Amino acid sequence: MIKVIIFDVDGVIIPIKRRFSITLAEEHGISLEKSLPFFNGPFQECLVGNADLKESISPYLIKWGWNKGVNVLLDYWFGLERDLDLELIEYIKELKKRGILCFVATNNEKYRFQYLINLIELKNVFDKAYSSASLGCKKPEQDFFLKIYNELNNINKDEILFIDDSLENIKGAKDFGINAELYISFEDFKEKMKQYVI
Repeated sequence: MIKVIIFDVDGVIIPIKRRFSITLAEEHGISLEKSLPFFNGPFQECLVGNADLKESISPYLIKWGWNKGVNVLLDYWFGLERDLDLELIEYIKELKKRGILCFVATNNEKYRFQYLINLIELKNVFDKAYSSASLGCKKPEQDFFLKIYNELNNINKDEILFIDDSLENIKGAKDFGINAELYISFEDFKEKMKQYVI
C-alpha cells in the first residue's frame, strides 16, 4: 500500500514545453553559445544552494545584451514556467482525500522554488515541498532521496512512490529502493496508478 507519493515539478506538475535557454535564443537573440556556459556552469551551484542566482547570473546579462536588470529577467523566466497541469492537480487532491501524503521534490534554486511555492500556491496543494537548493543535493543523487526519507516517520521504502519525467531520476529512486514511475502523460500516469492505489 502506497502511503507517500513524491512528484517532480518541471515536466510533471508543470508541463515544460521548451527550455528557457531556447526561449532566450528564439525571442531575444541570446544564442545557446552565450547562455549555456551559465546554465551548465554557475547555475548548477545555484541549484544546490551553493550560490545565489541573482549574483551568479548578473555578470552574464552584460554578455547577453540584456539591459532590463536581473529581476525583470527572473520574472520573465519564472512566468514562462508556471502553468500547472490542472487535471493532475485535481487527481492529487483526490489522493490526499484518501489519506495519501503528496510531496513535491524538484531540482530548483531558491528564488524559483519560492516563486513556485508562494505565487502559484503549490503549498496549498502538497503536504510538503523539497528543493535541491534546500537539501544541498540534486536528483538523482542518493542523498536527495535519503534526506527526504529521513523525515518520514514509520514509512517503509516500499510504501513510497516517486514520479518524474527523467529516466535518470527514476533510476536514482529505484537504486535508493523506492517505487518509481516515469511520467509521460496524465492518461499514462492514471493507468500506472492502478497498480498502486486500489
